[in-house]
Amino acid sequence: MRRLVYYIAVTLDGFIAGPDGADPSGPEGFWPIPGDYVRYLAAEYPETLPGPARQALSVTAEGTHFDTVLEGRRTYEVGLKAGITDAYPHLRHLVFSTTLTESPDPAVELVAGDPVARVRELKQEDGKDLWLIGGGELAGALYPEIDRLIVKLGPLTIGSGIPLFGRAAAFDPRVWHLTDHTVLESGAAFLTYTRG
Repeated sequence: MRRLVYYIAVTLDGFIAGPDGADPSGPEGFWPIPGDYVRYLAAEYPETLPGPARQALSVTAEGTHFDTVLEGRRTYEVGLKAGITDAYPHLRHLVFSTTLTESPDPAVELVAGDPVARVRELKQEDGKDLWLIGGGELAGALYPEIDRLIVKLGPLTIGSGIPLFGRAAAFDPRVWHLTDHTVLESGAAFLTYTRG
């Protein structure tokens, strides 16, 4: 069965974005992107690089982890503001929204219904794991369905912002088991946890 994997960059103080929700790795962002970080992503998680980055880096590898990306409307709109209607054309792309009525891209599937029910359906299908890219609100709604966390822990703090599971997540303590880790020379750590 496919797993739902929350593969996300997070600060040392637990935030995935600043208070405004803008792309932390974009031109105006605060997220450091050293060379070893980019090389690691391209080698280990090539499918998680957006289409424009894959093209700029000449990355053609299909990837071994994910074939589907799930994101909330606010995260999707970060790409839309940059003029990108499908940041992941190499993956099946689902956007969860109750306010978007029509997809800006024919390859992007809008999901207006219950995200938990849709993820349970997706888990039953054949394929690679499901990548939950964010945002925090969708991650909070899907919290009971997340099977694995891959945290790209950045060597920085920001003080406030959007938490890993959003601001409305229910209190529901979980134990996670560390199953893999890689620490880069630049200070970023990739930590893989499986739900206990």
